[in-house]
Amino acid sequence: MTAVPQPGASADRDTDTAPRFTIGEVLTALRGDFPDVTISKIRYLESEQLVHPQRTPSGYRKFSLADVARLRYVLAAQRDQYLPLRVIKAQLDALDRGAAAAGADGGADDVPAAELLPAEEFARGAGLTAGQLADCVEFGFVTTDAEGRHRSAELPVARAVAGLARHGIEPRHLRVHRTAVEREAALLEQVVTPALRARSEEGRNRAAEQLQELARLSAQLHSALLDARLREVLGA
Repeated sequence: MTAVPQPGASADRDTDTAPRFTIGEVLTALRGDFPDVTISKIRYLESEQLVHPQRTPSGYRKFSLADVARLRYVLAAQRDQYLPLRVIKAQLDALDRGAAAAGADGGADDVPAAELLPAEEFARGAGLTAGQLADCVEFGFVTTDAEGRHRSAELPVARAVAGLARHGIEPRHLRVHRTAVEREAALLEQVVTPALRARSEEGRNRAAEQLQELARLSAQLHSALLDARLREVLGA
């Protein structure tokens, strides 16, 4: 995840907080790390009070370096940790007060990926109700061991499901996503299988790197296709 912004990052106190960038320039600066970000997304984050650009007399937004750092923090928290905006805003508010952000230094969001969590703790960490967690298990989004515990590595999936549930999209509606991912994973596996069979560690490392790159490109394609389809819905 990206570096945590300094407390009071949006206050106009030094060169880092002096307004200088247009929203288009901010978009260009962010797209290298966040190819799916849009001007509409930046405006939405502003409307949710996550960033506070200044306005010129003619009404144009002007962003500082600190504003851009906050946007990076928000976008990375959404992408890497699937955190809801209310949680990210609470973290930023804490930083503005001089406190540490929850999860930034070994908090609950940084549990080891192999750790097994009781169902109640897992549901709490994901933002799911007990019923929603049961649906996640039923429809194959998360798994349990023989004692009903969940792998903490599956928290990002559960948090994404929880976020969609807040918009009325329940786990049962998401089976198409799991099916699509299984097919996609099978396709990518076919590409790297020859390299994975290599006896040398170097060959297997190259295969792992190739698989990560394929996964990144596949996710980028999915996001771009969805964005294009949603633009059609909006008539854009």
